[in-house]
Amino acid sequence: LFLQEHGLNFQRLLDASAYKETFRQDMIRWGEEKRRADPGFFCRAAVEGALHPVWVVSDTRRLSDVEWFRDVYGDVVQTVRVVATEETRKRRNWVFVTGVDDAESECGLDQGVAFDWVITNDGDELALGEQLETLLQSLHRSL
Repeated sequence: LFLQEHGLNFQRLLDASAYKETFRQDMIRWGEEKRRADPGFFCRAAVEGALHPVWVVSDTRRLSDVEWFRDVYGDVVQTVRVVATEETRKRRNWVFVTGVDDAESECGLDQGVAFDWVITNDGDELALGEQLETLLQSLHRSL
């Protein structure tokens, strides 16, 4: 939605380039304005037209997002948090930016949420695969 309103290149915003960083704070500010006016704005956009028995909504950023899904879908909601150490994130070229990486959009779920699943992604492909397989098996059992 932000992309459409501002005529930005979607593909270039997917990487960790300077292009994304140029617009990152504006995207955050725009998102905050939308959420203040309507806390469920992005959640409804994510589920619009969804007809599948299981689907994944990635990249929720705030407690209000998690609460919206739990309120609307109840006990069928499974929350998953993917974590990596700061060292791993730095190896992946992440650099902390004050005013961005400490904003609610980046750390709003660091506290106050009891996640159903926590997946560690520190570069060990075997360990990651085992964790994801356990999660998938659980989801299959709940169908």
